[in-house]
Amino acid sequence: MFESSPLIADRDGFDDLVVIPSLGEQLGLFESSELESGLNQDGRWFNLDSVDPNTYDRVIVCMSGGKDSIACLLYLLELGVDTSRVELWHQCIDGAPGQSDLMDWPFTHAYNLALGRHFGLPVYFSWIDGGFEAEMLKNNSYSRAHYMETPDGLVKLERDVTRAKPGTRMRFPQQSASLSTRWCSSLKIDVARRALNNQPRFNGKKVLFVTGERREESANRSKYFQMERHACDRRDGKLARHVDAWRAVLGWNEQQVWEILQRHNILAPVPYRLGWSRSSCRQCIYNDDNIWATIAVHFPKSLSKISGYEKQFGTTISRERIGVDQRAQRGKALSVNDALALEQASRSDYFLPVAADAANPWFIPPGAFEKAGCGAV
Repeated sequence: MFESSPLIADRDGFDDLVVIPSLGEQLGLFESSELESGLNQDGRWFNLDSVDPNTYDRVIVCMSGGKDSIACLLYLLELGVDTSRVELWHQCIDGAPGQSDLMDWPFTHAYNLALGRHFGLPVYFSWIDGGFEAEMLKNNSYSRAHYMETPDGLVKLERDVTRAKPGTRMRFPQQSASLSTRWCSSLKIDVARRALNNQPRFNGKKVLFVTGERREESANRSKYFQMERHACDRRDGKLARHVDAWRAVLGWNEQQVWEILQRHNILAPVPYRLGWSRSSCRQCIYNDDNIWATIAVHFPKSLSKISGYEKQFGTTISRERIGVDQRAQRGKALSVNDALALEQASRSDYFLPVAADAANPWFIPPGAFEKAGCGAV
């Protein structure tokens, strides 16, 4: 019989009880009591729609490969950013390419590389060894090492086991705004944090760290600050590392996002072409019944793997205690009519064009303006 998970799993130790909550507070991911326009007393801006990116030495765009992160990059271009300052970062949820295929779209790595080539920008990947699957299967053991790509090559960052006790997960992260419970988000946030903290090239520099959250997406995100010091900021310390976190499109609506993609002739990423309303992991814990039904039709092996882990753990992803196979049965699969996008969805290489041309005109995808449940809140 399936069980529900506690809000904070007390077995997961230092990461869940100290690291992740601390990151959430510093990054503005928890509700603030002061949501005023302009500059708040703690040095945060609730609304700061535009900045001069050329006042920064480096501009890092967290590139998920979804429409909102692409819109951030395009907006920076429209603001006149010097592209020699810009680099794209992607945190691989399934670890290094080929380590696991449990959660994400298989083409994500290749698509981000294609975006980098199109814009002439470097792309740096980082990940936890073994990705989501290895972290989920942690059983009286420590979390694995982090890896980060840098201009000088691949760097391995070991975990500091002196500050933590062995922990056990053996369950999926649960649907919650709390990062302590939805620990999968920390596989991106914490990995990016360590990549910032462990590259001396940022010391003594001014860095703009750009992410693509939008207030329209959820009540939780509506409370985010648009600009604030990043958790890795050390501008007042001996490292003199100045890092501002800027949610560039935080106040935008979806119409504005699609409009900027159209202005720059960037075709909709594959998930939207298949009917997904957001480009998160394909097997995201926030998928609704219809998305699970679609996965059952087109990607049945992925559904079976998720279902198998639910049975092994005795704990479902859903707080309803209903397994994904049952949820797929009660849902209605999306009508997928884009054969090329469907083919791409099962391939690890990326063969589709990034930009529109005469042979591939720009179009609004089926997933635009839809409300299918997929993607973290």
